[in-house]
Amino acid sequence: MSIRISNRDARHLWLSLQGLSDPPTGPAEPRATIGKLGFVQLDSIQVLSRAHHHILWSRNQNYREPMLNTLLAEDRTVFEHFTHDASVLPIETYPYWRAQFDRRKSRMDQKGWFKTALTKVDTEDIKSRIANEGALSTEAFDTKIEGPKEMWSRPPHKQALDYLWYAGELATCHRHNFKKFYNLPERVIPDTLRDQHINHTDQIDWLCTQAIDRLGFATSGDIKRFWEAVDTSDVKNWMTTANLIDVEVQTASRQWLPMQAPADIAQRLDQITAPTSRLRILNPFDPVIRDRDRLSRLFGFDYRIEIFVPAAKRQWGYYVYPLLEGDRFVGRLEAKANRNKGEISITQLWSEPGIRWTDARAKKLDAELTRMGRFIGAPNILWNCPRTPNTG
Repeated sequence: MSIRISNRDARHLWLSLQGLSDPPTGPAEPRATIGKLGFVQLDSIQVLSRAHHHILWSRNQNYREPMLNTLLAEDRTVFEHFTHDASVLPIETYPYWRAQFDRRKSRMDQKGWFKTALTKVDTEDIKSRIANEGALSTEAFDTKIEGPKEMWSRPPHKQALDYLWYAGELATCHRHNFKKFYNLPERVIPDTLRDQHINHTDQIDWLCTQAIDRLGFATSGDIKRFWEAVDTSDVKNWMTTANLIDVEVQTASRQWLPMQAPADIAQRLDQITAPTSRLRILNPFDPVIRDRDRLSRLFGFDYRIEIFVPAAKRQWGYYVYPLLEGDRFVGRLEAKANRNKGEISITQLWSEPGIRWTDARAKKLDAELTRMGRFIGAPNILWNCPRTPNTG
């Protein structure tokens, strides 16, 4: 008989594995946080704080924004590559990431627009320039977009840089104001890791094992979506031989879904405790939010980021922050910072259906906004909407 995991226990285990169970206090250790999560997504949009900084701050509120680039550019304890999007990963992941380099290169080789770009730019010339001149950003090259400019249009040299980066032939050296600088891998990745050659089967085994360890319980789709570095067939083949056990996980709608879990799942469940009751403002790209299917199954919270939705068609807003209190999503917040003026403006607030917005809950949100203000240097909180939330 498979182990049954109640919805409450499932939420507690997932939040614990994702670093959102304990109070976010104590010494800031962003490298340890990245190791616990497996990766942290990078994103250029800065409304309060960019996604990568916000994700790390949510787990330890002594984190400060310059700390991440120190890990990447100076300590070399993380590297940057593509999971489901651009992300930073623990440097020890690198030998197992060759499967992703090969996977991404194969997919790019099949895309006509990459092939076209590569006929207009000499990739060996790009690498030679970097070898001779040092780390370069896209601004060091001057090819132009041909034809009409569209949202995702890139000049040929940018597409070539992306190709070499996806394929592992270039590495991110550092970022300046979020601008990426490319360098040769041998100047960025320690030799001891770059020289390790792990066979493909062992790479897939490691990636899948690491994914389910961080998920706690999963379907094959959950495992695939975790890194987005393995194909569905790889996951399903791995699951037939991996040391997993069958479990049933209760959803927020009280259904029981068959999944699989690590062999020590019973011990893990015995050790979990209820998460802190603190209210947290989470980033839309937070790993707990990112997999919308898992989010909806476990929490009954349906979330969509609407940055690409025309304003007239948005249900919520351009950049809306989920509010997590304990093990429940209790609301959504639309806010924007003006760092030059030291202000955070609150433009909309919603509570989730069935959530009563008590004075105690309002005070928790005020406290979190104050903490966010300290983090980004915007201590003045301006309410441009009623403090009593709309019902979602």
